[in-house]
Parts: sequence; C-alpha cells; structure tokens
Amino acid sequence: MTDRFETLANDLAHGTDQLIPREELIAKLRESETNGKPLRIKLGIDPSAPHLTLGHSVPLRKMRQFQDLGHTGVLVVGDFTRRIGDPSGRSSTRALMSADDIERNMETYREQAFKILDPDRTEFRYNSEWLGELDFAGVIHLSAKYTVARMLERDDFAKRYAAGEPISVLEFLYPLAQAYDSVAIEADVELGGSDQLFNLLVGRDIQREYGQAPQVVMTVPLLIGLDGERAMSQTTGNYVGIVELPNEMYGKLLSIPDTLIAQYFDRLTDVPLDDGLKSEIEGSPRNAKRRLAREIIGMYHSPNAAEAAEREFDRIHIQHERPSEIPQVELDRSLLKDDGSIWIIDLLQASGLVGSRGEAKRLIQQGGVKVNEEKIDSQDLDVPFNPPVLIQVGKRSFAELV
Repeated sequence: MTDRFETLANDLAHGTDQLIPREELIAKLRESETNGKPLRIKLGIDPSAPHLTLGHSVPLRKMRQFQDLGHTGVLVVGDFTRRIGDPSGRSSTRALMSADDIERNMETYREQAFKILDPDRTEFRYNSEWLGELDFAGVIHLSAKYTVARMLERDDFAKRYAAGEPISVLEFLYPLAQAYDSVAIEADVELGGSDQLFNLLVGRDIQREYGQAPQVVMTVPLLIGLDGERAMSQTTGNYVGIVELPNEMYGKLLSIPDTLIAQYFDRLTDVPLDDGLKSEIEGSPRNAKRRLAREIIGMYHSPNAAEAAEREFDRIHIQHERPSEIPQVELDRSLLKDDGSIWIIDLLQASGLVGSRGEAKRLIQQGGVKVNEEKIDSQDLDVPFNPPVLIQVGKRSFAELV
C-alpha cells in the first residue's frame, strides 16, 4: 500500500524530468516530519539577464510546492559562478560578466521571485558569500575531490574533447563550485533544468565528500520559448518576463505556436490539463491561447489587468484602432534636415523603440516598422516630420513623436 510520503513524493514529481533517487526523497520527507526540521530546497539562479522569465517559473513553482508543505526554499544567486562561465548545453564557454553588470541584473530578482515564492519560507543567498572566501588552498582541496574522468562524463565536455576542441580547467571548476553551493547551504533537494543534471549529480558526490547526506536531484524540462524551437531565453528574445507589462505578456502569449498551448497550461498554470482542456485546445487553439494569457497575467498581475490587456489587444489587432495609451517622445529638432524631414533610422532611434541603428535597419528589412500606419520598406527614406508622428515597431511597441 502506498503511504502518505510516497503520495507526497509522487505529487512533487509531477511535471519533473528526472527524480534521483525517488526513495531518498520519500525518506527525507518522512524524516523531516519526524524531527520537525524542514527540508532545504535549493535552486540556483544565473544573473545573466535582468528578468526572470516563465522558463524560470517552472522550477520556482516546484519550489513553492515544497514550501506549501512547510519546507524552506533557498535561492542561490550565482553572482560568483557567473564570473566563471557555465558551458552547460553549449559548445563553448559564455563570455564573462563584470560585477557591475551582474549587480544591475540582480536588482529586482527578489521582488520577481516573490511573485511565486513564499517570502516567509525563502532564503535568498549569493554564492559569493562562501566561494569568495575560498583561498587557493581551498580550491585545490575542492578540486581533489573529483576526477577528470568523471568530469568528461558530462555530455558537452565529452563532445568537445572528442572533437579536439579546447576545454579550460576553469570550466571544470564550475560544476565543483555549484556543488560546493550545496555543501554551503546544506541542501536536501536541488532543483534545476534538465541541462543541469550533471552538475546537480556532482553536488551529491561533493556533499558526501564533506560528510553531508547527498541531496536529492529533481530536474524539470526546459520550457520551449515563443519561437517553438529553442528553450526560452532572454538571449534569443523568445521569452516572456514574469513582471513584463500585461499588454506585452498578452501579445507574446498569443504568438506561441499551437503545439505549445498544452505544455504552457501544464507547466505554467494551476489549470488541470484534463480531457476538457485538451478538447478546448484542439477545438479552438486561438481561444485556448486567450485563456492561457488571461491565466498567466492574472497570476503575476491581476484578473482585471488580464481583461484590460485582452481588450487592448483586440482594439489594436482586431478593430485596428490606435492603442489607448501611447508614450509621447519629444524629438530633438537638431535631427531634422533643412526641409523639415528626418532620416527614418534617426526617427526610430529617437523614438526609443530600437536600441541601435543596426536593429532599426534589421527591423525595416523584416517589414516590422510603420510610420503613421504606413509600412516602411526602405532604410534610406526621409520622413516629413509633421507632429505628432506615430511609430510602430513590431506588433506591440508604439511611440508618438512630438
């Protein structure tokens, strides 16, 4: 007969990719209740970008599930390890980041994470607390606890080694540093994406070396992004941020391929993926996406914000009316030519809707720019400046030049 702790483990395993080992999770849950000591559930966050996305929300929601059972979530922001560069799932090391860039990205992490987590059951830690204190002797001591042969079991390392591509010793230190995080916070369970499986398993080995009970490893599948092909990432731009404006979230979520609707409901919402919902998705993908967008915006903003975002989307894309609110930008008149016109690239930059001239040119080539509702098809165009001038970039970004 299945006991209560086996049932709890089964509930916690729902939606995960791998749970290693299941028996240890059951034992830890049972022991926690017996001794009255909450489990410590670890999740590492990479401060590479300023937003937490719906992709991050998948393991964060799993952590909240543990918290609702009385356990403690420990968010470890990898401010120290990000300076090394993790090649997980990549063919080369990422570019290193400066401490200032990392600090800027982390400014609102706490506020964003608490959109999902229970603040009273969350510890927010930075791994520079302990990794920054390791001297060279400490690093050597840590490195001696793992072998090169074991390191080459990692898939991306093995492929690069077989192809004769360079692998720096620095890269071998990343899994060890992440494993030492588990030692420092005494993790009972570590959550992570499926691409982090090797690193999380190293954590089990290193905890044993330091005399700790090894953590249970629980991985979740990587959420596919808006393009329907690659994992959600701010680098590729195929993401939805959990604190993005409701109108932006709504438009992005309606743009996902139909094949992702069921996955998004299952991983991002509390709506049961039952036969009724599956029939709804199959019968009317468009309406299902509308419901999905309302659910997600309601979670991170409010139901009223979700309804307003839907009305605004319909106003622009179905009734073909102007947005109800458009930011106004005052144009620097020194950009105007003698005849009162302005180069389209200068106009786009002045609007604040593009980050560079290169981006402006690319958007024009892709047909993603309108001025006063007319599509722009040439980057050499001079536009007569008769304010107000309405600029639209893509489907959802507007500005009015005055």
